[in-house]
Order: sequence, then C-alpha cells, then structure tokens
Amino acid sequence: MKERTGWKFARAFWVANTVELFERAAYYGVFIVITLYLSRIIGFGDIEAALISGIFQALLYFLPTFAGAYSDKIGFRKSLLIAFLLLALGYGGMGLIPTFFESSGLVEYGEMTHFKGLDTSSARYFIVPFMALIILGGSFIKSVITGTVARETTEENRARGYSIFYAMVNIGAFSGKTIVEPLREAMGNGGLVWISYFSSAMSFVALVIVFLMYKTQKHSGEGKSIAELWQGLFKILGNARLIILILIVTGFWMVQHQMYATMPKYVLRLAGEGSTPSWYANVNPLVVFLTVGFVTQLMRHKSALYSMTLGMLIMPVSAFFMAYGNLMPAGEILGMHPVAFMMVVGIAFQGFAETFISPRYLEFFSLQAPKGEEGMYLGFSHLHSFISSIVGFGLSGILLERYCPDPRLFENHEAWAIASANAHYIWYYFIGIAAVSALALVIYGIIVKKADASIQ
Repeated sequence: MKERTGWKFARAFWVANTVELFERAAYYGVFIVITLYLSRIIGFGDIEAALISGIFQALLYFLPTFAGAYSDKIGFRKSLLIAFLLLALGYGGMGLIPTFFESSGLVEYGEMTHFKGLDTSSARYFIVPFMALIILGGSFIKSVITGTVARETTEENRARGYSIFYAMVNIGAFSGKTIVEPLREAMGNGGLVWISYFSSAMSFVALVIVFLMYKTQKHSGEGKSIAELWQGLFKILGNARLIILILIVTGFWMVQHQMYATMPKYVLRLAGEGSTPSWYANVNPLVVFLTVGFVTQLMRHKSALYSMTLGMLIMPVSAFFMAYGNLMPAGEILGMHPVAFMMVVGIAFQGFAETFISPRYLEFFSLQAPKGEEGMYLGFSHLHSFISSIVGFGLSGILLERYCPDPRLFENHEAWAIASANAHYIWYYFIGIAAVSALALVIYGIIVKKADASIQ
C-alpha cells in the first residue's frame, strides 16, 4: 500500500486537529481572564486567585504524560470523549457557580458592574472541583491530540502534519483571546461568566464531533505503564544536567506567565477598564508566528544552548518595557495609554525571545534522553512550566497586593493612587529573575561545553 504523502491524511488526523482548535479556543478564552474571574466574580483576593490559577496551569503541564499512558490503554477515541465531557462540565460549572449564588443574594453588583463576589462565603471554594474537571479533561487532550498526529502521519508527511497541528493550536488560542474582549465590553464583568459558557459550548461541540467522526484503527494498547513513567520521572530528577537546565529555564517561564498572571489586572487597574488585555496577549503568538521561521534559519548553525542564551538575554528587556509604561508622562501613544502601549511592546519582545528558546530547549532535552525513551523524556520536559506556574503566579499575587492592589479595597481613587504609585516595581522583580536566569544559562553553557570536551 502506498504511503500517504502531501496533504492527504486520515480522517482521524483532521478530526483531531479540528477539535484541538475548539479546545484551545475554550481554554484560552477562560485562561486569559482567569485571575480576573476568580477575583471579580468569585471573590478571591489577588494572592488566592493567583495561587489557584498557578496550580491549575501547573497540573495541566504535569499530568498529560500520565494521562497519555492511560489513553494508550483505553483507546484514543474513548479518551477524547471522556476529556471533552469533563471539559464541558467543568467550564459549565464555572459559569453556574456565580449564576446560582447571584440568585441567592450572595453576589452583588457594585460600580462598573463588578461582582462583589463570594468573599464572605466559603461557597466560593465550590469552584475548585469544576476546575479539577478541566484539569483532568485537558490532560487527556494534550496527550491524545499529539499522539493522534504522530500515529496518523508517516515519515514523509510528519513535519507537515505537525505544522498543521501547530497552526490549529495558534488559531484556537488567538480566537479564544479575541472573543473575550467583546463579551467583557458588552456585558461588563458579567461577561466573564459568559466566557465560561462559551468554553463549555466549544467543548460540547468538540464532544459531538469526536462521537460522530473520530475513528482510528491505530491503537494496539502499547505505551508505558504508570509505574514506568514514575520511574522515568525519578531518573530525570537524578540527572543533574537536566534538572539544572529545567530550573534555569523556569526563570524564563516565570516571566512569560505574567502575561496571564499579572498583565490583565495590572493594565486594567492602571490604564483603565477600556483597556483590552486579552488582545494585547495575542501579540505574543502573532510575533512567534511571524519570526519563528526567520530565527530558526538564523540559528540553524548555532548550538541549542547558544540560541537559548540569546533568548534569555532578551527577557530582562521585555520586563523593563513593561515597567517603563508607568514611568512615562500622561498622554496617549497611538491612541493607547502608555502602560498599555509599553505592555504590548514588552509582550512582543517576550514572543521574540520565545522563538530562540522553546524549540531549541526541546531539541537539547531530547538529545539527553536514552535511546528509545525520547518520548517519555519530552513528556517531562515541561517540568519547568509546572514549577514556574506555581511560583510565578504565587509571586504575582503577592506583588499585585503589595504594589498594585485592587481599587475596590479603597474608599476613593486618591487613596488607591497613593497605594499603587510604585506599581511598576512589580516588573523590577521579573527583570531580576530574567537577568539571573540568563546569567545562569551562560555559566551552564560554559560548564556543559567543558564537560563534553573532557569526555571526547
């Protein structure tokens, strides 16, 4: 039988990529405003909202490798059905919680259509099990979709298959973030609730598509057991070279995650409710899309560590731009508040830095894996995002509460203005983290180069 080449792929491939678009739109629609939702709708303070968001994202990076092993046992179709059912229920529950308590009088509207939230009731913790459903469902998605692309392509068309997958991921992410802002503008913060319903609807549509159309014969129950995965994890934890690299790259992702952890609240509080943080965040994937090919070509003859180091050196610059907006004189730049404009500039530099770092990091990580265990090693390569999500989001909550607190906690704007006069100090911390990480990677590269030379 002749191998499939060109653009001809099995139906399971196209179905998997289509539902990936829906899943990414659902996820990013909610995640770009997750800290706003937890504070303005549910009633958590900045620190609580940040920690919950950080743990939420951290588990989404940690669990897919284990979910993938289970998916190998029960089959991809069944795994996708379970995943999208959990996602539809989870996102739907995030919308129902505030809606239910609003009718019970526990949620009140204040100025600018803010929810007072469930801050006086332990009922706000009801949101946690629904977020857990999203974590479980999302863990299956990450492993099954990429697994489907791998199984439904050949050596001849695999690169093209993954390019299609990457395009779908970015289209979905861009769409989800874009839809958020019109809802918030049209409905005030009540729109944050409807975003959850939108994400639930996207997940349900994907569920129906999988049920009706996803069929594949390429499942034979292979794959590593959970016990083998734990053994692999401990093996990686015992590899000093990889663990040090993970910790260094964690610094990069701690800064990168502030696009979700700090940026939305920071911009809305300083630049005003008319700002559009979800659209600002779209600058990141746009820059990556426009520059990743150029950077890959530019760095093709350079080592992975060399490329990563250049990217790490860009990150302190990006955080500096984010801080500088609050130091600029009042006025508008291209119709934008200085804080918003410089935030966009900083996000653009972050996206550019990512093109130097992310692809080459995976390349370097895979080369450290024993033969035959590349997949498992790459599955745990995102341990940096597990750590940086918890630490980065947690730090964000502390810094926001200290330097740029919620205006609703103050009697008047003047009192809040005094409390937030040094809001830009937040970014000084991340300039420091990025600079230390860049210096650490330079030292790491020198040591690794000498170690490899001594072996040869």
